[in-house]
Amino acid sequence: MAVICVDAGTTVIKAVGYDETGAEAAVVRHGTSVSRPAPGQTEQDMDSVWDAVAHTVRGVAAQLGSAPDFVAVTAQGDGCWLIDASGRPTGPAILWNDGRAAATVDGWNRSGLAAEAFRVNGSSAASGLPHAILTWLNEHDPDRLARSAANLSCGGWIFSRMTGEFAADESDGSAPFMDLRTRAYSPALLAMFGLEWAEHLLPELRDDGRRVGGLTREAAELLGLPAGTPVVMAPYDIASTALGAGTVGAGQACSILGTTLCTETVVERPDLDGEPVGITIAMPGGYLRAFPTFAGTEVLQWACRLLGLDGPAELGELAATGPPGASGLSFQPYFSPAGERAPFSDPLARGAFLGLSFEHGREHVARAVLEGLTLVIQDCLAASGDRPHELRVCGGGSASALWLRMISDVTGLPVFRSGDAEVGARGAYLVGLVATGAATGIEAAAEQHVRLRDAVRPEPGAYDTAYRDFLALRETSARSWPLLAEMRGRRKRGRA
Repeated sequence: MAVICVDAGTTVIKAVGYDETGAEAAVVRHGTSVSRPAPGQTEQDMDSVWDAVAHTVRGVAAQLGSAPDFVAVTAQGDGCWLIDASGRPTGPAILWNDGRAAATVDGWNRSGLAAEAFRVNGSSAASGLPHAILTWLNEHDPDRLARSAANLSCGGWIFSRMTGEFAADESDGSAPFMDLRTRAYSPALLAMFGLEWAEHLLPELRDDGRRVGGLTREAAELLGLPAGTPVVMAPYDIASTALGAGTVGAGQACSILGTTLCTETVVERPDLDGEPVGITIAMPGGYLRAFPTFAGTEVLQWACRLLGLDGPAELGELAATGPPGASGLSFQPYFSPAGERAPFSDPLARGAFLGLSFEHGREHVARAVLEGLTLVIQDCLAASGDRPHELRVCGGGSASALWLRMISDVTGLPVFRSGDAEVGARGAYLVGLVATGAATGIEAAAEQHVRLRDAVRPEPGAYDTAYRDFLALRETSARSWPLLAEMRGRRKRGRA
């Protein structure tokens, strides 16, 4: 058996080929561009994303040497990928970390509307979710909406180009329009946000029994594969990554140390009565309580530029020379222009260094940045409610031994690193095995194919009070966020 799995991230498209044993036999990566046409806006050219997918799949197919039994697709989630009735884009994709609708979301939060919706969809509001973007487009670009026939996700866009079918996996459909109790779109949620007019844009939801389409002749010629090859629509990237890390049962948790810091726990049923934070994703065998932040390893890249370092590896080496606690320097890593969405939702949130003095050097700044991101992971675990017995990590940041040590010490959990280079693709592989009948269930597939490295186990002492202090300092810092927003508004109007 040979398999090709696509993981279309925000900045890198990956295709992975698996051999008959399930081992990674080939990996091809291709970078993609994110445009920022105006402050707070993030977009991608949809055709460029498809071209990158085609490039990576052709590269893997050439290396495998035999036709794959199936192709599985996972991709970045949320945002709006609008197409017309012929399947062509009506404009650029508006991405999950877009902030143009921040004021709308702020209003929903303040009025209590977002909390009311959480009782149905299990997800807090964020400016990069479809309801916020569609509301913004209705006011600022109604012509584009008039030309659009469906709002897909990135994974849905790729699936449509491969199969000619317009659909959404249940994971993509979960937020913001799904009633998690019925796992179907909720007319009440559409009405709640004044979006009844958008119902025709919602693609058909596909569950575990209807994930497979057939590769069209046109797509097959472009990808170098046989027409009719089964194409599996897997859950979107954060859910597929959790599965690929083996996070398939209660008591397990996963943190993706990537563009988003996404901490996730498996639950058997959605908790719609709890604190309205994070998102809840319908997925094979249950639900995923997920806390995908707006800012992750991009903060590390920012710190590298600030400190004149070549990359995150050098940042970790520098941080290792500083003491735990960074000599009293605290870092709040809320750097996205869209604010923050997990484990709290506030479009006005902004980052800060607190406690700076002449006694601090570059090593303290580097250490504080890593510690601040680590404390966000702990914050997300605390918000999930149930304390897991272990934490599995993946993503580019998992290559840092220092960061894994910090995560274990701060959370008090053993931390396991995935043995796969591309964990999201591994999750798509597992889902594909089940969808095509090659595995009996996701747990059995994970037990057979997920490999973990040795655990990093916690050493108590260095960070015993760090989380408590982090929350107290954030509460203090948050009082400045409305004023900072007002100041930004004045500068946009050309006033000091």
